[in-house]
Amino acid sequence: DGDSHLSPYERKRLKNITENAKFFAALKLHEVSARLNQLTTKRQSHVTKRAKPKKVEDLPVRRRSMRLLRVEPLDFPLLETPASLAAEEYPQVPVGPLPMVPEDEAENSKWTEALLSTWMRISELKAEDADSGTPDIKRYQESLSSMMLREENIRKVVKARVCSMAIHPSKSTILVAAGDKLGHVGLWNVSCGTEEEGAHTFIPHSFQVNCMHFSPCNPAHLLSLSNDTLRCGDVTRAVFDEICRGEENFSCFDFLEDNASTAIVAQWDGPVAVVDRRTPGMSSELSADIGFRRTRTVHVHPVNKQYFLAAGSVDVCVFDVRYLKAKGNKPLSSLTGHTKSVASAYFSPLTGSRVVTVCADDKLRIFNSKNIQVLLIFKKQSDKIKTHKNSQPKPGWAIWDPKQEHCFLVGSMAQPRQIQVFQDTGALLHSFCNVDCLSSVCSINVVHPSQNILVGGNSSGRLHVF
Repeated sequence: DGDSHLSPYERKRLKNITENAKFFAALKLHEVSARLNQLTTKRQSHVTKRAKPKKVEDLPVRRRSMRLLRVEPLDFPLLETPASLAAEEYPQVPVGPLPMVPEDEAENSKWTEALLSTWMRISELKAEDADSGTPDIKRYQESLSSMMLREENIRKVVKARVCSMAIHPSKSTILVAAGDKLGHVGLWNVSCGTEEEGAHTFIPHSFQVNCMHFSPCNPAHLLSLSNDTLRCGDVTRAVFDEICRGEENFSCFDFLEDNASTAIVAQWDGPVAVVDRRTPGMSSELSADIGFRRTRTVHVHPVNKQYFLAAGSVDVCVFDVRYLKAKGNKPLSSLTGHTKSVASAYFSPLTGSRVVTVCADDKLRIFNSKNIQVLLIFKKQSDKIKTHKNSQPKPGWAIWDPKQEHCFLVGSMAQPRQIQVFQDTGALLHSFCNVDCLSSVCSINVVHPSQNILVGGNSSGRLHVF
């Protein structure tokens, strides 16, 4: 009874020792018996001090990868993850074309039809050429100051962290697309003003949507890139076509021509691929090893479209797509000085005469792309680069305002939360903030090509429209 606190194993072991001691005592091996009795007493006193082993049911369940289970990370440790339920909730998207049917089609079919009809209507209108002249800084600052964030212009459009965004070039209607880490694509008609018609979510991908662009020649087409596939959402046919598929873990893409027929696609593990939408099949035309260990972004020069910029680990290089081959590619120029991982690199929008990069060493860098010489290095206005719990760190991107050759925007960790606008001289021109409406970091941002409209996306799937 005194040993009731011991585990079954310890009680059995103690019983065996005692029986052995009695056996040797019966053999009159007194010295051995005395020694064994001494060991028994010592073991017993030692065992009573040991903590009771945990039962099997008390042990924590082995943690599973939330990324593989397609489950949004929580703010507290997840002790149990129902893998079968997660798989049922987020099934793998089938190969091939997919109908443009939203997740909530059964409940809101008429509102979905209204949203898609709006997208089709504004895409049929020929967009006027944007003013190519760059306004002076004073007038530009005045236009920035006139942009406000209101509560009705904030909405949760996708379920998970925003990984990419695109804005329709229409001057009459604000239509925004957002892709999240679960493969969802959300469309939001900001201008409609009704809760039902406003936003709907589609599921064209199985993995996170890394990059999105409306076609520059036909905004009825929305191209979205996930880890394993590049798709084109064609609203005129209400279908998500599959353009390219592979296991290369795609990270980013950009159009090589104004007609959007060809694109350069980056892969997370380094190579880049050339994709031609006019050729049959789902394979790329060429996969080229450019010597990178990781490629996060690619960007085509706005004027000389044979040149593209690739950014990865600590590498930022300019290549000529005409001379790409499977192996042995050498860059035309290298933008050096980065000491840590580079999140993004983009040419300035009108002439491509500048390049802005964001690096994990907490610096923004401006390069002269004509001579590839560093013009300026200055500190980002924050304490650290934005990271996300339970996921790969993803620093915010610095993007150029497409209407302004010398100014770019970037999300900030500063309090109150804000999106900052810098001049290429390093001067801070404006900070978009609203203490009542903006309380999170907008690491992904997009600017309208002709209107004073800015959209910021955060890690919870919420969009903020200034």
